Amino acid sequence: MTTLLRAGDAGYDEARTVWNAMVDRRPAVIARCHDTGDVVAAVRFARTAGLEIGVRCGGHNIAGLAVPDGGLMIDLTPMNAVRFDPDRQLAWIQGGALLGELDRAAQEHGLATTAGNVSHTGVGGLTLGGGMGWLARQFGLACDNVASYEVVTADGEVVRASAEENPELFWGLRGGGGNFGIVTSFEFRLHQVGTRALVAEFTYPASAGFHVLRGWRELNANAPREATFTATIKADTVTVGYVWVGKGGYNLLPSFRALGPVLDESIEEMPYLTLQSRDDSVQGHRYRRYWKGHYFKALPDDAIRALLRTPGVAASLQAYGGAIADVPDDDAAFSHRDTLFEFVTATRWEDPAEDEARIAQLREYAATLAPYANGAYVNTLNGDPINRAFPPAKLARLVALKTAYDPDNVFHLNQNIRPGEAATTAAA
Repeated sequence: MTTLLRAGDAGYDEARTVWNAMVDRRPAVIARCHDTGDVVAAVRFARTAGLEIGVRCGGHNIAGLAVPDGGLMIDLTPMNAVRFDPDRQLAWIQGGALLGELDRAAQEHGLATTAGNVSHTGVGGLTLGGGMGWLARQFGLACDNVASYEVVTADGEVVRASAEENPELFWGLRGGGGNFGIVTSFEFRLHQVGTRALVAEFTYPASAGFHVLRGWRELNANAPREATFTATIKADTVTVGYVWVGKGGYNLLPSFRALGPVLDESIEEMPYLTLQSRDDSVQGHRYRRYWKGHYFKALPDDAIRALLRTPGVAASLQAYGGAIADVPDDDAAFSHRDTLFEFVTATRWEDPAEDEARIAQLREYAATLAPYANGAYVNTLNGDPINRAFPPAKLARLVALKTAYDPDNVFHLNQNIRPGEAATTAAA
Protein backbone atom coordinates (compact mmCIF):
# COMPACT_ATOMS: atom_id res chain seq x y z
CA MET A 1 0.00 0.00 0.00
CA THR A 2 1.28 3.47 -0.89
CA THR A 3 2.52 5.65 1.95
CA LEU A 4 1.66 9.32 1.36
CA LEU A 5 3.89 11.96 2.90
CA ARG A 6 3.25 15.68 3.16
CA ALA A 7 5.28 18.52 4.65
CA GLY A 8 5.54 18.01 8.39
CA ASP A 9 5.13 14.23 8.24
CA ALA A 10 7.86 12.00 9.60
CA GLY A 11 10.09 10.93 6.73
CA TYR A 12 9.04 13.71 4.36
CA ASP A 13 12.33 15.63 4.47
CA GLU A 14 14.38 12.45 4.18
CA ALA A 15 12.37 11.31 1.15
CA ARG A 16 12.78 14.61 -0.72
CA THR A 17 16.55 14.82 -0.06
CA VAL A 18 18.65 13.83 -3.05
CA TRP A 19 22.35 13.49 -3.75
CA ASN A 20 22.87 17.15 -4.75
CA ALA A 21 22.31 19.39 -1.73
CA MET A 22 21.62 22.34 -4.04
CA VAL A 23 18.21 20.75 -4.65
CA ASP A 24 15.78 21.88 -1.94
CA ARG A 25 12.33 21.47 -3.45
CA ARG A 26 9.13 20.59 -1.62
CA PRO A 27 6.62 18.29 -3.29
CA ALA A 28 2.99 18.71 -2.32
CA VAL A 29 2.81 14.93 -1.87
CA ILE A 30 5.33 12.11 -1.86
CA ALA A 31 3.88 8.72 -2.79
CA ARG A 32 6.15 5.94 -1.50
CA CYS A 33 5.13 3.05 -3.74
CA HIS A 34 5.50 -0.63 -2.85
CA ASP A 35 4.35 -2.31 -6.06
CA THR A 36 3.28 -1.66 -9.62
CA GLY A 37 -0.33 -1.12 -8.59
CA ASP A 38 0.77 1.70 -6.30
CA VAL A 39 2.58 3.37 -9.19
CA VAL A 40 -0.49 3.09 -11.41
CA ALA A 41 -2.64 4.67 -8.69
CA ALA A 42 -0.11 7.48 -8.14
CA VAL A 43 0.08 8.36 -11.85
CA ARG A 44 -3.72 8.43 -12.18
CA PHE A 45 -4.09 10.50 -9.00
CA ALA A 46 -1.51 13.05 -10.16
CA ARG A 47 -3.15 13.43 -13.55
CA THR A 48 -6.61 13.87 -12.03
CA ALA A 49 -5.29 16.41 -9.52
CA GLY A 50 -3.22 18.26 -12.11
CA LEU A 51 0.04 17.64 -10.24
CA GLU A 52 3.44 17.63 -11.90
CA ILE A 53 5.10 14.19 -11.61
CA GLY A 54 8.67 13.45 -10.58
CA VAL A 55 10.06 9.92 -10.19
CA ARG A 56 12.68 9.02 -7.62
CA CYS A 57 14.91 5.99 -7.46
CA GLY A 58 18.50 6.69 -6.37
CA GLY A 59 18.20 10.48 -6.56
CA HIS A 60 21.56 10.90 -8.33
CA ASN A 61 20.47 13.17 -11.16
CA ILE A 62 22.59 16.29 -10.79
CA ALA A 63 19.62 18.61 -11.41
CA GLY A 64 17.40 16.81 -8.89
CA LEU A 65 14.71 16.19 -11.50
CA ALA A 66 13.06 13.59 -9.26
CA VAL A 67 11.78 16.30 -6.91
CA PRO A 68 8.89 18.44 -8.24
CA ASP A 69 8.22 21.66 -6.34
CA GLY A 70 4.54 21.53 -5.39
CA GLY A 71 3.97 18.34 -7.39
CA LEU A 72 3.75 14.60 -6.74
CA MET A 73 7.01 12.75 -6.23
CA ILE A 74 6.62 9.04 -6.98
CA ASP A 75 9.20 7.45 -4.70
CA LEU A 76 10.16 3.97 -5.93
CA THR A 77 12.74 3.27 -3.22
CA PRO A 78 10.52 0.80 -1.31
CA MET A 79 10.40 -1.26 -4.54
CA ASN A 80 13.86 -2.76 -4.20
CA ALA A 81 13.35 -6.53 -4.49
CA VAL A 82 15.81 -8.58 -6.55
CA ARG A 83 14.99 -12.09 -7.77
CA PHE A 84 17.41 -14.46 -9.51
CA ASP A 85 17.50 -17.53 -11.68
CA PRO A 86 21.22 -18.39 -11.52
CA ASP A 87 20.87 -21.34 -13.90
CA ARG A 88 19.39 -19.15 -16.66
CA GLN A 89 21.59 -16.21 -15.57
CA LEU A 90 18.64 -13.84 -15.32
CA ALA A 91 17.61 -11.31 -12.68
CA TRP A 92 14.38 -9.41 -12.10
CA ILE A 93 14.89 -6.11 -10.32
CA GLN A 94 12.19 -3.74 -9.12
CA GLY A 95 12.43 -0.17 -10.34
CA GLY A 96 13.50 1.33 -7.02
CA ALA A 97 16.50 -0.93 -6.34
CA LEU A 98 20.00 0.45 -5.99
CA LEU A 99 22.96 -0.97 -7.87
CA GLY A 100 24.46 -2.38 -4.68
CA GLU A 101 21.37 -4.49 -4.09
CA LEU A 102 21.72 -6.00 -7.56
CA ASP A 103 25.47 -6.55 -7.19
CA ARG A 104 25.29 -8.18 -3.76
CA ALA A 105 22.62 -10.66 -4.78
CA ALA A 106 24.29 -11.56 -8.09
CA GLN A 107 27.74 -12.00 -6.58
CA GLU A 108 26.46 -14.80 -4.34
CA HIS A 109 26.54 -16.82 -7.58
CA GLY A 110 29.69 -15.21 -9.06
CA LEU A 111 27.43 -13.33 -11.49
CA ALA A 112 27.13 -9.66 -12.42
CA THR A 113 25.92 -7.34 -15.13
CA THR A 114 27.02 -3.84 -16.10
CA ALA A 115 25.92 -1.70 -13.15
CA GLY A 116 27.67 1.63 -12.81
CA ASN A 117 30.54 2.50 -10.48
CA VAL A 118 28.73 3.68 -7.32
CA SER A 119 26.58 1.28 -5.31
CA HIS A 120 23.98 3.81 -4.10
CA THR A 121 23.01 4.83 -7.65
CA GLY A 122 19.51 3.76 -8.73
CA VAL A 123 19.24 0.91 -11.21
CA GLY A 124 16.39 2.70 -13.01
CA GLY A 125 17.98 6.04 -13.82
CA LEU A 126 21.34 4.55 -14.72
CA THR A 127 19.90 1.88 -17.04
CA LEU A 128 17.33 4.07 -18.80
CA GLY A 129 20.10 6.47 -19.81
CA GLY A 130 22.35 3.68 -21.08
CA GLY A 131 24.36 2.65 -18.05
CA MET A 132 28.17 2.69 -18.16
CA GLY A 133 30.11 0.50 -15.74
CA TRP A 134 33.26 -1.54 -15.29
CA LEU A 135 31.80 -4.49 -17.23
CA ALA A 136 30.59 -2.49 -20.24
CA ARG A 137 33.63 -3.17 -22.43
CA GLN A 138 33.08 -6.91 -21.88
CA PHE A 139 29.29 -7.18 -21.96
CA GLY A 140 27.84 -3.90 -23.19
CA LEU A 141 26.04 -1.12 -21.36
CA ALA A 142 23.42 -1.81 -18.71
CA CYS A 143 20.67 -1.15 -21.27
CA ASP A 144 22.26 -3.71 -23.63
CA ASN A 145 21.74 -6.35 -20.95
CA VAL A 146 18.02 -5.73 -20.34
CA ALA A 147 15.78 -8.46 -21.73
CA SER A 148 12.48 -6.80 -20.81
CA TYR A 149 10.88 -3.90 -18.96
CA GLU A 150 7.58 -3.55 -17.10
CA VAL A 151 6.35 0.00 -17.63
CA VAL A 152 3.56 2.18 -16.25
CA THR A 153 2.56 4.56 -19.03
CA ALA A 154 1.32 8.15 -18.81
CA ASP A 155 -2.31 6.98 -18.92
CA GLY A 156 -1.76 4.58 -16.02
CA GLU A 157 -1.61 1.37 -18.04
CA VAL A 158 0.93 -1.42 -17.48
CA VAL A 159 2.80 -2.71 -20.53
CA ARG A 160 5.74 -5.02 -21.12
CA ALA A 161 8.50 -4.09 -23.53
CA SER A 162 10.97 -6.55 -25.04
CA ALA A 163 12.44 -7.34 -28.44
CA GLU A 164 9.24 -9.26 -29.25
CA GLU A 165 6.62 -7.23 -27.37
CA ASN A 166 6.25 -3.48 -27.98
CA PRO A 167 9.66 -3.50 -29.70
CA GLU A 168 9.70 0.23 -30.49
CA LEU A 169 9.16 1.07 -26.82
CA PHE A 170 11.90 -1.44 -25.96
CA TRP A 171 14.18 0.41 -28.39
CA GLY A 172 13.43 3.78 -26.77
CA LEU A 173 13.85 2.58 -23.19
CA ARG A 174 17.36 1.44 -24.02
CA GLY A 175 19.02 4.83 -23.60
CA GLY A 176 16.13 7.28 -24.04
CA GLY A 177 15.84 8.10 -20.34
CA GLY A 178 12.64 8.29 -18.34
CA ASN A 179 10.57 9.86 -21.09
CA PHE A 180 8.20 7.04 -21.95
CA GLY A 181 6.92 5.78 -18.62
CA ILE A 182 7.88 4.58 -15.16
CA VAL A 183 9.77 1.29 -15.24
CA THR A 184 8.67 -0.83 -12.30
CA SER A 185 10.70 -3.93 -13.17
CA PHE A 186 13.79 -4.80 -15.22
CA GLU A 187 14.77 -8.25 -16.45
CA PHE A 188 18.56 -8.39 -16.76
CA ARG A 189 20.89 -10.89 -18.38
CA LEU A 190 23.79 -11.79 -16.09
CA HIS A 191 27.32 -12.98 -16.79
CA GLN A 192 29.76 -15.22 -15.00
CA VAL A 193 32.56 -12.87 -13.90
CA GLY A 194 33.78 -14.40 -10.66
CA THR A 195 34.31 -12.21 -7.62
CA ARG A 196 37.70 -10.60 -8.28
CA ALA A 197 38.85 -7.23 -9.62
CA LEU A 198 42.17 -5.44 -10.01
CA VAL A 199 42.65 -1.66 -9.82
CA ALA A 200 45.95 -0.16 -10.99
CA GLU A 201 46.72 3.57 -10.65
CA PHE A 202 49.91 5.47 -11.45
CA THR A 203 50.30 9.12 -10.42
CA TYR A 204 52.65 11.54 -12.18
CA PRO A 205 53.43 15.24 -11.77
CA ALA A 206 51.33 17.53 -13.93
CA SER A 207 54.52 18.58 -15.74
CA ALA A 208 54.68 15.05 -17.20
CA GLY A 209 50.97 14.96 -17.97
CA PHE A 210 51.16 15.52 -21.72
CA HIS A 211 53.62 12.69 -22.31
CA VAL A 212 51.79 10.38 -19.91
CA LEU A 213 48.34 10.96 -21.38
CA ARG A 214 49.63 10.46 -24.93
CA GLY A 215 51.16 7.16 -23.91
CA TRP A 216 48.00 6.13 -22.03
CA ARG A 217 45.94 6.95 -25.12
CA GLU A 218 48.11 4.69 -27.27
CA LEU A 219 47.98 1.82 -24.76
CA ASN A 220 44.19 2.05 -24.70
CA ALA A 221 44.01 1.36 -28.44
CA ASN A 222 45.03 -2.26 -27.79
CA ALA A 223 43.54 -2.75 -24.33
CA PRO A 224 41.85 -6.10 -23.60
CA ARG A 225 38.11 -5.88 -23.00
CA GLU A 226 38.56 -6.89 -19.37
CA ALA A 227 40.39 -3.57 -18.83
CA THR A 228 38.67 -0.19 -18.59
CA PHE A 229 41.28 2.56 -18.82
CA THR A 230 40.87 5.58 -16.52
CA ALA A 231 42.57 8.93 -16.05
CA THR A 232 42.18 11.71 -13.50
CA ILE A 233 43.57 15.17 -14.17
CA LYS A 234 44.14 17.60 -11.30
CA ALA A 235 46.02 20.89 -11.06
CA ASP A 236 49.25 19.29 -9.84
CA THR A 237 49.00 15.60 -10.80
CA VAL A 238 47.82 13.24 -13.51
CA THR A 239 46.76 9.71 -12.56
CA VAL A 240 46.28 7.01 -15.18
CA GLY A 241 45.42 3.36 -14.79
CA TYR A 242 42.80 0.72 -15.41
CA VAL A 243 40.17 -1.42 -13.77
CA TRP A 244 40.22 -5.13 -14.64
CA VAL A 245 37.32 -7.45 -13.79
CA GLY A 246 38.13 -11.16 -13.80
CA LYS A 247 41.32 -13.17 -13.51
CA GLY A 248 44.64 -11.72 -14.60
CA GLY A 249 45.31 -8.10 -15.48
CA TYR A 250 48.88 -7.89 -14.23
CA ASN A 251 50.41 -8.11 -17.71
CA LEU A 252 49.55 -4.44 -18.38
CA LEU A 253 51.62 -3.14 -15.47
CA PRO A 254 55.01 -2.96 -17.24
CA SER A 255 53.55 -0.80 -20.03
CA PHE A 256 52.19 1.68 -17.51
CA ARG A 257 55.42 1.78 -15.56
CA ALA A 258 57.24 2.56 -18.80
CA LEU A 259 55.28 5.83 -19.17
CA GLY A 260 57.75 7.57 -16.85
CA PRO A 261 58.87 8.01 -13.24
CA VAL A 262 55.84 7.89 -10.95
CA LEU A 263 55.08 9.88 -7.83
CA ASP A 264 52.89 7.08 -6.52
CA GLU A 265 51.71 3.65 -7.60
CA SER A 266 48.75 1.65 -6.31
CA ILE A 267 48.07 -1.93 -7.41
CA GLU A 268 45.17 -3.42 -5.50
CA GLU A 269 43.36 -6.69 -5.94
CA MET A 270 39.90 -6.62 -4.36
CA PRO A 271 36.50 -8.30 -4.35
CA TYR A 272 34.20 -7.11 -7.12
CA LEU A 273 31.76 -5.81 -4.51
CA THR A 274 34.51 -3.62 -3.05
CA LEU A 275 35.24 -2.24 -6.51
CA GLN A 276 31.58 -1.37 -6.95
CA SER A 277 31.43 0.60 -3.68
CA ARG A 278 34.93 2.13 -3.46
CA ASP A 279 33.72 5.40 -5.02
CA ASP A 280 30.63 5.70 -2.80
CA SER A 281 30.27 9.11 -1.16
CA VAL A 282 30.38 9.09 2.61
CA GLN A 283 27.94 11.80 3.80
CA GLY A 284 27.58 12.56 0.12
CA HIS A 285 24.09 14.01 0.37
CA ARG A 286 25.29 17.05 2.33
CA TYR A 287 27.36 18.42 -0.56
CA ARG A 288 26.37 20.88 -3.25
CA ARG A 289 27.42 19.53 -6.64
CA TYR A 290 27.88 20.43 -10.26
CA TRP A 291 29.27 18.58 -13.28
CA LYS A 292 29.64 18.78 -17.03
CA GLY A 293 30.45 16.02 -19.49
CA HIS A 294 31.50 15.27 -23.06
CA TYR A 295 32.01 12.29 -25.31
CA PHE A 296 35.27 12.15 -27.28
CA LYS A 297 35.58 9.81 -30.26
CA ALA A 298 39.24 10.81 -30.49
CA LEU A 299 41.73 12.39 -28.10
CA PRO A 300 44.08 14.51 -30.21
CA ASP A 301 47.11 16.19 -28.71
CA ASP A 302 45.34 19.56 -28.56
CA ALA A 303 42.56 18.00 -26.47
CA ILE A 304 45.17 16.66 -24.05
CA ARG A 305 46.66 20.15 -23.76
CA ALA A 306 43.21 21.58 -23.05
CA LEU A 307 42.59 18.91 -20.39
CA LEU A 308 45.79 19.85 -18.63
CA ARG A 309 44.79 23.52 -18.46
CA THR A 310 42.41 22.75 -15.60
CA PRO A 311 41.57 25.83 -13.49
CA GLY A 312 41.92 23.80 -10.31
CA VAL A 313 39.03 21.38 -10.73
CA ALA A 314 39.35 17.66 -11.34
CA ALA A 315 38.52 15.95 -14.61
CA SER A 316 38.23 12.27 -15.41
CA LEU A 317 38.33 10.10 -18.52
CA GLN A 318 36.89 6.60 -18.80
CA ALA A 319 37.36 4.37 -21.84
CA TYR A 320 34.49 3.09 -23.96
CA GLY A 321 34.82 0.72 -26.93
CA GLY A 322 34.76 -3.06 -26.83
CA ALA A 323 31.28 -4.55 -26.48
CA ILE A 324 29.72 -1.07 -26.32
CA ALA A 325 30.76 -0.44 -29.91
CA ASP A 326 29.77 -3.95 -31.04
CA VAL A 327 26.07 -3.04 -30.82
CA PRO A 328 24.80 -1.40 -34.03
CA ASP A 329 23.93 2.24 -33.40
CA ASP A 330 20.36 1.80 -34.63
CA ASP A 331 19.76 -1.10 -32.22
CA ALA A 332 18.83 1.17 -29.29
CA ALA A 333 18.15 4.79 -28.44
CA PHE A 334 21.58 5.09 -26.81
CA SER A 335 23.89 6.95 -29.18
CA HIS A 336 27.55 7.76 -29.84
CA ARG A 337 28.72 4.16 -29.60
CA ASP A 338 31.90 5.17 -31.43
CA THR A 339 32.96 7.14 -28.34
CA LEU A 340 36.55 6.51 -27.29
CA PHE A 341 36.47 8.26 -23.90
CA GLU A 342 33.87 9.86 -21.67
CA PHE A 343 34.99 13.10 -20.02
CA VAL A 344 33.46 14.40 -16.80
CA THR A 345 34.52 17.36 -14.71
CA ALA A 346 32.85 17.64 -11.32
CA THR A 347 33.12 19.57 -8.11
CA ARG A 348 31.43 19.63 -4.70
CA TRP A 349 31.27 22.17 -1.89
CA GLU A 350 29.19 23.09 1.16
CA ASP A 351 28.82 26.90 1.28
CA PRO A 352 25.91 28.24 -0.86
CA ALA A 353 27.83 31.49 -1.26
CA GLU A 354 30.25 29.62 -3.53
CA ASP A 355 27.57 28.40 -5.96
CA GLU A 356 28.00 30.98 -8.71
CA ALA A 357 31.82 30.89 -8.78
CA ARG A 358 32.02 27.09 -8.65
CA ILE A 359 29.52 26.59 -11.45
CA ALA A 360 31.11 29.27 -13.65
CA GLN A 361 34.55 27.72 -13.19
CA LEU A 362 33.35 24.27 -14.29
CA ARG A 363 31.38 25.62 -17.24
CA GLU A 364 34.37 27.57 -18.49
CA TYR A 365 36.66 24.54 -18.26
CA ALA A 366 34.16 22.24 -19.99
CA ALA A 367 33.70 24.81 -22.75
CA THR A 368 37.41 24.63 -23.60
CA LEU A 369 36.95 20.89 -24.31
CA ALA A 370 33.76 21.31 -26.34
CA PRO A 371 35.56 21.65 -29.71
CA TYR A 372 36.81 18.07 -29.33
CA ALA A 373 33.47 16.57 -28.29
CA ASN A 374 31.14 14.51 -30.47
CA GLY A 375 28.21 14.52 -28.03
CA ALA A 376 27.39 13.73 -24.43
CA TYR A 377 25.99 10.97 -22.22
CA VAL A 378 22.33 11.63 -21.49
CA ASN A 379 22.88 10.87 -17.78
CA THR A 380 25.46 13.66 -17.47
CA LEU A 381 23.50 16.34 -19.33
CA ASN A 382 23.25 19.39 -17.08
CA GLY A 383 21.50 22.27 -18.75
CA ASP A 384 22.59 20.97 -22.17
CA PRO A 385 20.22 20.58 -25.13
CA ILE A 386 18.92 17.05 -25.62
CA ASN A 387 20.42 16.88 -29.11
CA ARG A 388 23.87 16.56 -27.52
CA ALA A 389 22.83 13.01 -26.58
CA PHE A 390 21.04 12.00 -29.79
CA PRO A 391 21.78 12.70 -33.48
CA PRO A 392 18.93 14.19 -35.54
CA ALA A 393 17.50 11.01 -37.08
CA LYS A 394 17.47 9.19 -33.79
CA LEU A 395 15.97 12.16 -31.98
CA ALA A 396 13.17 12.31 -34.55
CA ARG A 397 12.41 8.65 -33.88
CA LEU A 398 12.39 9.32 -30.13
CA VAL A 399 10.04 12.27 -30.60
CA ALA A 400 7.63 9.99 -32.49
CA LEU A 401 7.81 7.42 -29.70
CA LYS A 402 7.22 10.09 -27.07
CA THR A 403 4.24 11.39 -29.00
CA ALA A 404 2.76 7.88 -29.11
CA TYR A 405 3.22 7.05 -25.43
CA ASP A 406 3.14 10.43 -23.69
CA PRO A 407 1.58 13.07 -25.98
CA ASP A 408 0.88 15.41 -23.03
CA ASN A 409 4.49 15.19 -21.78
CA VAL A 410 3.35 13.99 -18.37
CA PHE A 411 6.84 12.61 -17.78
CA HIS A 412 8.89 15.73 -18.46
CA LEU A 413 11.04 15.98 -15.34
CA ASN A 414 13.91 14.17 -17.04
CA GLN A 415 16.28 14.86 -19.92
CA ASN A 416 13.14 15.69 -21.80
CA ILE A 417 12.20 14.66 -25.30
CA ARG A 418 9.18 16.79 -26.08
CA PRO A 419 6.34 15.23 -28.06
CA GLY A 420 5.10 16.52 -31.38
CA GLU A 421 6.30 18.72 -34.17
CA ALA A 422 7.49 21.52 -31.88
CA ALA A 423 10.12 19.26 -30.38
CA THR A 424 11.41 18.25 -33.79
CA THR A 425 11.69 21.90 -34.78
CA ALA A 426 13.48 22.83 -31.56
CA ALA A 427 16.05 20.07 -32.03
CA ALA A 428 16.84 20.97 -35.62
